[in-house]
Amino acid sequence: MKIDIDRLIKCRKQLNISKREAAKRIGVSQPTYLRYESGEREPTIHVLEDIARTFHTSVDYLIGATDSQIPDSITINKKENPQVFSIIENYESWNETQLKRLMAYVKKINELYTKDKLDS
Repeated sequence: MKIDIDRLIKCRKQLNISKREAAKRIGVSQPTYLRYESGEREPTIHVLEDIARTFHTSVDYLIGATDSQIPDSITINKKENPQVFSIIENYESWNETQLKRLMAYVKKINELYTKDKLDS
């Protein structure tokens, strides 16, 4: 798949990591990653998915199909985020009303947090 080189570089720089570190995190050799950024080589769909996951974005963003950098999926580690993991783990048993209430609560918390940050 044809990757948008400017977006690839932008995503790496947003993480403030070197090309070497990007290659390491993605799981490819440094020369291979350098070829992706220079446009000499196109990643396979599997590697493109690894890049998107590593750079916290979507494949669609990396190939220029969307302007939204929001990722298609997020990995929650149980040891690092036990509360969030518990919510995700249990959400399947919740009904629509419970999910709507949770989302309203999250939205309100975000609004209050954003307001507090602006007031500071």
